[in-house]
Amino acid sequence: MQSRTLIPVIATIVLLAALGLTFTSCAVLQQVSGAAMNLSRCSFKLDHIGDLQVAGISLSGKSKLGFADGARAVAAFARGELPTQFTLFVAAKNPNDGSGGSTKTAATLTSFSWNLRLDDTPTIAGDIAEPISIPGTGQEAMIPLRMNLDLYTFFKDKGYEKILDLALALGGTSGSTSRVTLRAKPTIRTDFGPLTYPGEIDIIDKEFRGK
Repeated sequence: MQSRTLIPVIATIVLLAALGLTFTSCAVLQQVSGAAMNLSRCSFKLDHIGDLQVAGISLSGKSKLGFADGARAVAAFARGELPTQFTLFVAAKNPNDGSGGSTKTAATLTSFSWNLRLDDTPTIAGDIAEPISIPGTGQEAMIPLRMNLDLYTFFKDKGYEKILDLALALGGTSGSTSRVTLRAKPTIRTDFGPLTYPGEIDIIDKEFRGK
């Protein structure tokens, strides 16, 4: 008789536990969904190039090479090398500033795997060395990416003059990122593990792009 009396009580406890798990699962799903939305709202754009050097020659403020620098660059080309270094600054925007129904939240990039394309030619690939926080203020945050590549390796068929024109277009007096595309796949840290963009995005200088 006592066991029959306990059956409804046990059933009620099981039902309440199931309901509790359901509500908890819904809350977790809502938090995960919110984190995913936070990721999808972040966007990126190429900002500028800094400190570009070719064969050890700084192109900052230059529209052409002088005699001595030109001779060094030609000699490097003749050896089959044009080592190039520069910093590509990527502007990141996190619009989760608490307005428009969003929750004010900082987005932390744990990975930003990228492939550098110059004149639509794939060159080198890499990732960020450490996590980068993008504050939820609606303002832009800069992601500096240090690039080290050999322009000769990827553009030797174009000849010395074309390669030099490209380098000056990137880092010279009128340098810009208009001939650069950064194909990237961001990953953001959440309380439930990393969330990664479902596909790569092409980051350019004309507009902010995201998911």
